[in-house]
Amino acid sequence: MHLSSEAKRDIFKTHGGDVKNTGGSESQIALFTKRIDHLTEHLKVNKKDHATEKSLVRLVGQRKQLLNYLKMYHIERYRAIISTLGLRK
Repeated sequence: MHLSSEAKRDIFKTHGGDVKNTGGSESQIALFTKRIDHLTEHLKVNKKDHATEKSLVRLVGQRKQLLNYLKMYHIERYRAIISTLGLRK
């Protein structure tokens, strides 16, 4: 999946606070969530695509690590990102 530059800018501006904040935890979690949603839809159609399934599991793990970091050190930011993205945890 290739996200357009405008779509990434929107994600970073919405969740990172600024377009240049591409490495912040919230912006990375939002980007991973967008990619996870896309791969999930792809796998619903292409059930035997094991390479995509492996990539999906990897992305979910990376997102979980970032969420655990926020939960441990910045609980307010963790609660905010969970509520805005609609993640259940």
